[in-house]
Amino acid sequence: MKSFLVPVPAEFSFDLTMDFLKRSPREVMHRCDDKSVVKLLQIGEEHILFRVHAKNKENLQVQILNSELAPAGKKILAQYIREWFDLDTDIKPFYELSAKDKFLKDLVLKFHGYRIIGQPDLFESIIWAVLGQQINLVFAYTLKQRFVESFGEKIGFEGQHYYLFPRPAVVATLSDDILLPLQFSRQKSKYIATIGEAFATGVVSREKLKDLPLQAAKEELMKIKGIGNWTANYALMKTFRYPDAFPLEDAGVHNAIKNLKRMEAKPTLEQVKTFYRKYKGWEAYATLYLWKSL
Repeated sequence: MKSFLVPVPAEFSFDLTMDFLKRSPREVMHRCDDKSVVKLLQIGEEHILFRVHAKNKENLQVQILNSELAPAGKKILAQYIREWFDLDTDIKPFYELSAKDKFLKDLVLKFHGYRIIGQPDLFESIIWAVLGQQINLVFAYTLKQRFVESFGEKIGFEGQHYYLFPRPAVVATLSDDILLPLQFSRQKSKYIATIGEAFATGVVSREKLKDLPLQAAKEELMKIKGIGNWTANYALMKTFRYPDAFPLEDAGVHNAIKNLKRMEAKPTLEQVKTFYRKYKGWEAYATLYLWKSL
């Protein structure tokens, strides 16, 4: 099977999805052109390279570029894409809430169909969050590129390399001597190796967390050194779609609220909590649109 369709809901914009996927020229986990995105995924023992583009308003077209794909593999790939693009979340209730909010109403209308572009791989989500701690986004993508190109598996196709995210067992073996020359801080180097070991040994996994309530899942993640409240919330938001997982302490959230409300100073944590109160159960999506406002 070389090609198949994935239906999309009415409240989905592939153009806005592509805008997000193209936000850094150093992104190494996928490649975008004007109309499509190409990504590598491991299904069983196979490395499957696939392209996604919008066939029409109702469907995405998925093309397998490097092999045939059995029906079972197609099912896995289709589910991955649904999770990646957050296609199974009914966001109409969020839109109903935002229509009553003078601060977010126009923003949500402007970016109608924008969804949380996820990371179905929990390990990737957490490592990416740790890489981005206390540095700007440009440098975070630089570290990610060096990390993936140095330690991830790759295949070549039509003159380009496509990568899988480094495996936990590989990351667990990394030391300061290896990571510091890539401009990792000593602290991030130790955190990343510790997180790799936790996943490689099965202390934590997507499967162990997937059915837990948000607070229980956060507590399990935060037992691992290097994973704090912000990182846990971010990963659970991006991987499991907990609608009430959101990084309350996020500087971008604070700046967005300051700008939207035309405040002279950044809001306090209590003011941030007050802003979110009307979005109970939809805090993750309110965060998404606050970030988009920046």
